[in-house]
Amino acid sequence: MKLFPAFLKLQNRPVLVVGGGSIAASKIPSLLEAGANVTVVAPELDDQLLQQARQNEFTWLAKTFSLDDLDNKFLVIAATSLREVNAAVFEEAERRQILCNAVDDIDHCHFYYGAIVQRGDLQIAISTNGKSPALAQRLRKELEQQFGPEYAAWLDHLGATREQLRAQSSDPESTKKKLRHLASREMFDRFLSKGSGGSLDPSVRVPLTPFSRGGAVDTNNLAGKVFFIGAGPGDPDLLTQKAARLLQSASIVLHDSLVSAEILALIPATAQRVDVGKRAGLRLLTQSEINSLLVDAARKHQIVVRLKGGDPLLFGRAAEEIDAVRAANIDFEIVPGISAAFAAAATAQVSLTDRRLASRVLFTTYSRSVDARGFNGVPVAPDTTVVVYMPGPDYSEVSRWLADAGLAPETPVLVVSKATHADQSTQAATIATLPAQKPLPAPAILIVGRVASHSSVADTAVSWFDNQSAGSLEKISIL
Repeated sequence: MKLFPAFLKLQNRPVLVVGGGSIAASKIPSLLEAGANVTVVAPELDDQLLQQARQNEFTWLAKTFSLDDLDNKFLVIAATSLREVNAAVFEEAERRQILCNAVDDIDHCHFYYGAIVQRGDLQIAISTNGKSPALAQRLRKELEQQFGPEYAAWLDHLGATREQLRAQSSDPESTKKKLRHLASREMFDRFLSKGSGGSLDPSVRVPLTPFSRGGAVDTNNLAGKVFFIGAGPGDPDLLTQKAARLLQSASIVLHDSLVSAEILALIPATAQRVDVGKRAGLRLLTQSEINSLLVDAARKHQIVVRLKGGDPLLFGRAAEEIDAVRAANIDFEIVPGISAAFAAAATAQVSLTDRRLASRVLFTTYSRSVDARGFNGVPVAPDTTVVVYMPGPDYSEVSRWLADAGLAPETPVLVVSKATHADQSTQAATIATLPAQKPLPAPAILIVGRVASHSSVADTAVSWFDNQSAGSLEKISIL
């Protein structure tokens, strides 16, 4: 049977609830919130409902159900634990053409309670036609993650802006076009990026500053914003929700070459895509050119995404790019990502710290300017785990570099290549045997120290995806 989806106005409508236990207690709050005049018929009430009755939140008739209880009612909920009573309520409501819901009895329902996501005046209702309330609840939880409390403030803002536009404009078609633009994902992200526009308190009325100037709505004079986003190690399921959402909103994406194809696939076809990375040590653009490109993009596009592998603030030259957009007086935001170091440790099943073996971690990179190589006086004690980013194509050089830092030749080394990618691989060595190892494909990470000997997946090329426990985590899309 096909259902007709509708949202009922129950303000001051007489609604009957039959039952005074936990079943009724779960159904009454939404009726009260909608402003209904609720009457509860039940010989007894549970403690929660009794307290509400004493506070005059609804009218309680302390008796068993009788047919005349349905007189002049607009809606009825049969919420007893006795199916025969619920069926009797439904049959009388059917005779009187009153809408009735007998809880958990789909054959005696004119309508169903949907699983609801509530964000202020925004309501998203989910129905499975009574077939699987559990699925409806699961979907509700997913949507609650996708549509956060900020939507309440944004909807208030849109409502106020709509009234303002309608009062100012004499062109209905132009008004509709502007309202559609204001309701776009792009404008939502602009709204969140503007101070008070990101308020998470639904009770706070958000000012019109993100969308207006001098009291008049202006949709054409919005400065672009740059988002420095961490793409994580490669698996798209390891993107943050915010990163995934912003990618969907981007007007232009400037990305590194080593960002995985799966993550690049999340960029909408409408967005311009620019590869600003390097391959085999050859740069497509100089850093100065990337800086200029970011500034120019922000002057032409509303949402500019600078997509960096791992976390943008770790060995990704983000500081130079941030300085460039800051000097150009361009707004920017940093969205962190899972660093390759943590992904490598996770896929190798190694804890970077272990109170029995390692009490500190040193993050470093072998890819530096010539005069900056070395640990520059940083002590490398035996209880230190050293994580080396970008070890280069010649492991003999990085082996000498580590030995010069005072690490013993027998110190374990774990090489992790393409962590979380489908073709990831690992290999075990020591500082002494590292030069004999065939370099693994970039991006690669070296985990050096006592903890490296505790990996249970060394010398493997097992897919990260194949290695996940089947059915243990259902991957979902929230985009």
